[in-house]
Amino acid sequence: MNATAPAPATRARHTLVAFTLALVAVAYLDRVCISTAAPAIKTELGLRDWQMGLVFSAFTLSYALFEISSGWFADRFGARLTLTRIVLWWSAMTAATGLVGGFGSLVAVRLLFGAGEAGTFPATARAYARWLPERERGRAFGLAIMMGALGGALTQPLVVFLLGSMSWRYAFAIFGSVGVVWAAAWWRWFRDDPAEHPAVNAEELREIIAGGGERRAREQVPWLDLARNPSLLALCGMYMGAIYGWYFYLTWLPTYLLRARGFDLQHMGMLAALPLLGVAAGVSLGGWLSDRLTERWGQRSGRRAPGLFGFPLAALAISTAVTTANPLASALLLTAAAGLAALGIAPAWVVATEMGGVHAGVVSGAMNMFGNLGGALSPVVVGICLERWDSWQAPLFSVAAFYLLAAFCWLLVDPAQRIAIVETPG
Repeated sequence: MNATAPAPATRARHTLVAFTLALVAVAYLDRVCISTAAPAIKTELGLRDWQMGLVFSAFTLSYALFEISSGWFADRFGARLTLTRIVLWWSAMTAATGLVGGFGSLVAVRLLFGAGEAGTFPATARAYARWLPERERGRAFGLAIMMGALGGALTQPLVVFLLGSMSWRYAFAIFGSVGVVWAAAWWRWFRDDPAEHPAVNAEELREIIAGGGERRAREQVPWLDLARNPSLLALCGMYMGAIYGWYFYLTWLPTYLLRARGFDLQHMGMLAALPLLGVAAGVSLGGWLSDRLTERWGQRSGRRAPGLFGFPLAALAISTAVTTANPLASALLLTAAAGLAALGIAPAWVVATEMGGVHAGVVSGAMNMFGNLGGALSPVVVGICLERWDSWQAPLFSVAAFYLLAAFCWLLVDPAQRIAIVETPG
């Protein structure tokens, strides 16, 4: 008598990935809408360039400073509670942006917005570490960040359309409502341990565990080892260089296209979306390439190759974009630079997850903290350069320099330098 064949593996983890794709799209919808609305906000509130630079940076600074603590929270209490809290908070702060009365209240709301949204990607990394085999993580991170860029790209023309029929204040209220729906669905569906999810059968659970899915989550964090790990420090430096450039596209790009390149509002909305589409293509390709190249060349070379190729070419593209006299060529070169730099983004998240293991939230939070400190610096540099010298060239050349820094740091990253596990007493 033949034994009953085991049931084929379910694919509940694909639903998890779909949830995170929607999560990141909504995050960037709410995050990017202020950059497109910036000219209208600046005019109504009477803000100067340096003040607008601080408004952009307020979110990013508080987001960066709370990344490690939010990553620790995700490691300790799980992605289910962490992401539900995060999304409800940022939705409230998005709506509250439409209620501000001046510079001070706008900065305060943006600071609270960033503090609440911190931990989005570390909590996602925590979920991926528990639910996904290692061979699937590069593609998953690539798709997730791609959806963020697509969400940001779609936001640009959408905000332009809404501003044609309503105040920017009402537009923020509309955007703030979207995340509430996601949070309710996430809380209902997700479980931190895939073994506890009714949609995960024994065969899928076996695939997750055999593929390197983490099964433990509450060991002590070896803080000193984190601070002394040279690969983690290099990874943090690399991500700072990458996100410094990313935040130019998220904040000042629409204003650059209007003021420096002479496009009207309608064309600006479309052209400002192009670099984010370039990012979407770059992160997706970079994540896929890192998985494939890791299978062929091993972890150290495979994870580093996309960034080592992309960042130097991105520096060249953005330098050319600054110096060309053709406005359309400049916009297209900025798109190419964004896409090339994005090749190194998804592999960085995979390396942080693999190095961190059960501490994936903390390690990815540290990387993202330094990245967003670079992101906080970027719009301030632009604002100061405009205020003092009326110059767009200096801040854009600084983006190229940070891309070269990112490439150099990738050379120093060794994904095999994993963080030690310290058992919890008792």
